[in-house]
Amino acid sequence: MTLQAPRAAVMIRPHHFHSNTETRTDNAFQTANAMPADQTAARALAEFDVAVAALRGAGVTVHVFDDTGTETPDSVFPNNWFSTHAGGHVAIYPMFAPTRRRERRWDVIEALKCDYRVQDVIDLSGLEQDGLALEGTGAMVLDHVAHVAYVAQSNRADPVLLERFCTYFGYEPIAFAAHDQAGRAIYHTNVLMTVASDFALVGLDLIADPDRRTTVVQRLEESDHEVIALSEAQIARFCGNAIELSGDRGRVLALSQVALEALTPDQIAIIERSARLLPLAIPTIETAGGSVRCMIAGVHLARRNGDPR
Repeated sequence: MTLQAPRAAVMIRPHHFHSNTETRTDNAFQTANAMPADQTAARALAEFDVAVAALRGAGVTVHVFDDTGTETPDSVFPNNWFSTHAGGHVAIYPMFAPTRRRERRWDVIEALKCDYRVQDVIDLSGLEQDGLALEGTGAMVLDHVAHVAYVAQSNRADPVLLERFCTYFGYEPIAFAAHDQAGRAIYHTNVLMTVASDFALVGLDLIADPDRRTTVVQRLEESDHEVIALSEAQIARFCGNAIELSGDRGRVLALSQVALEALTPDQIAIIERSARLLPLAIPTIETAGGSVRCMIAGVHLARRNGDPR
């Protein structure tokens, strides 16, 4: 296990999945789905279960919690409402859309406290009453080793809250504007980039300011990452929405099947020098505008019993 690639993760098993109309206005990655609601939910649930089995088969510990709500269509994406950090720290985040605020569950945090050493919980969620949002490791892509928070500016990543998070948790903020060719802001940084232990996948062409683009590349290279540039077409196929995890046979890069098929042989070769590719087929879940990274909340906490898992 490395600090950047956790050995355990939290995932929320969805029972009422559907594309969220509240988030469609600023999430250009959402796509239309003509299937009946019950069929959509059933397919998403089946995709989720297969994905969990694949992760566990790779030796990743997955803590699964069933969604208990009926008005939480995006519950399958828990990385937006909480994150965990080495030293026993947990953050709870304010969400932009009212429906997404219902996803927060203290039973999940309490369950983590039973198995892992948690020293403190920093709850920023009350600030959403002031119209502020910072949607966790969707809004921020964290380098847990170099302590850098990469952030695409959007209404889901308030700059004041970003500074507050970085002060609490000891991160250096690197914020930048990022847009697609139609001029729409990238709603979450984690669809734009992935930071693994030895490499980083980044949609560089979508970072609007050339100077900020250079800063991002330089900071990644300073922290010993090989930068793999992704095209806008690859970003649209969720190539930037991956996560590195530690399994029982080394590190794996979990990403969607769609994303794997969009990578070039040269890009795959760079990744495979450091991590084994673990593709997960989740086409129904991806219609909600998120992919594999969004589904996985990494556990960066120490086990109470000393077991590294």
